Amino acid sequence: MIRNFACFMILPIVAYGNPVLRKMCEEITPDYPALEKLIADMWETMYHSSGVGVAAPQVNKPIRLFVIDTIQVVEGFDDEDKRKYPNEKGIKQVFINAHKIEELGELWPYNEGCLSIPKVREDVERMERVRLRYVDEQFVEHEEEFDGVTARVILHEYDHIDGKLFIDYLPQIKKRLIKKKLDDISNGNVKTDYKMLFPK
Repeated sequence: MIRNFACFMILPIVAYGNPVLRKMCEEITPDYPALEKLIADMWETMYHSSGVGVAAPQVNKPIRLFVIDTIQVVEGFDDEDKRKYPNEKGIKQVFINAHKIEELGELWPYNEGCLSIPKVREDVERMERVRLRYVDEQFVEHEEEFDGVTARVILHEYDHIDGKLFIDYLPQIKKRLIKKKLDDISNGNVKTDYKMLFPK
């Protein structure tokens, strides 16, 4: 059956400084209000914002839900990326009530950004692989291992549902250097191509 979601909504992205981004998010059940619509709106919001993932707290919902699409990342690889990540596949997936079982492999750096922290990008070291237990949008349980860029995006979005941000991994000196940018974001002094919800 084809569902008609002609009424997709582009949701505002919560800006750095809003307390919802620091909450340990709650699990949900299949009867969570308007869950199917929320997931559809999150996809629409992510693509509109040119993101590769978005987590529920970024749209002001403190629940354990995030969506990612790394297929678009892999399709956009240049020649150097193709050499670096020759086996990268990419996925488009909804993750609900995710819990990390373990991280595996070596630490590797990658330049990360975040829709909630616009115009700030920094190299962050994360593990190569992650094993995750989660349910999909039909609440079917999965336990899977992910690697490469997909693992990176999953770990970034997973941090959001645990109240963490990518800047938490930066050394103190880097944090001091970006403090003014972060203050500007919290105060609404930043221009983006997408709508943002700033702290009051």
